Amino acid sequence: MSSIVSIENLSKRYDSGFEALKSVNLEIQEGEILALLGPNGAGKTTLISIICGLVNPSSGAVRVGGFDVVKDFREARSLIGLVPQEIALEPFQTVYDALRFTRGLFGKRHDAGLLKSILEKLSLWDKKDAKTMELSGGMKRRVLIAKALCHEPRVLFLDEPTAGVDVELRKEMWEVVRQLKEDGVTIILTTHYIDEAEAIADRVGVIRNGELLLVEKKEALMQRMGQRQMRIELIKPLDAIPEALARYNLDYSAEDRTLTYSYEANGERTGIASLFADLSKAGIVLRDVETRQSSLEDIFVGLVEDKS
Repeated sequence: MSSIVSIENLSKRYDSGFEALKSVNLEIQEGEILALLGPNGAGKTTLISIICGLVNPSSGAVRVGGFDVVKDFREARSLIGLVPQEIALEPFQTVYDALRFTRGLFGKRHDAGLLKSILEKLSLWDKKDAKTMELSGGMKRRVLIAKALCHEPRVLFLDEPTAGVDVELRKEMWEVVRQLKEDGVTIILTTHYIDEAEAIADRVGVIRNGELLLVEKKEALMQRMGQRQMRIELIKPLDAIPEALARYNLDYSAEDRTLTYSYEANGERTGIASLFADLSKAGIVLRDVETRQSSLEDIFVGLVEDKS
């Protein structure tokens, strides 16, 4: 799989001395969904703004489809669709006219068949003659995506695409994103909803204080850095954890009479067999056992805390 976006030693420093980005290197593969995670002020929006040609970098280079975003601005920008977080639409413009106008801004001739296809895929065709001010918040977000797609970009940036929408609509938007990927569009997603990245992303990047901490396939990241927890419910309460069990670093909750044991998800030896044997030797009788795999959110929080 070839790279559609190539970022080399990208930095952004403002006159105040603040460094929004610090030597970022990233290759975004054609046809993938990449989720960029990071707290507020981490540099996500600055990175997207530079790639889209809205902000000039202090140093480094960005190429989209082989075109430099500074030297070959028009060629690079024509390959990019951007869906901003803020909903900014002309209130009295119809949905169809909004797409037709945006396509014209990129020097593209009107293509009724293409615009109809985009609106149908986003479940907007029946709203084509409606003024944007008449639409719900979720519909307006779909219009923003349609506008970003109407000039046939190869790369689509979604900046917090489901911010402020309900859970049901978020899941509908996830399906839209998956369909766009099937159509061959490369998608870069920023989100505060980590379950969103876990649900639809192929790879995950984590940004903190302008630094790209890692970029890794979602499944590999969760396998490498994830932990499992085993929750052991006891028949009888404990006054204290026996000394013979100290090496397992167990957490005990007297309230619900449970022991919690944490171990590496990809470890060759979990220690579970020896723990059960030692529990039996200590005369501790089990009522129930359940396990839990750490989520992408657990891993993200751990990474951010490590760097704070």
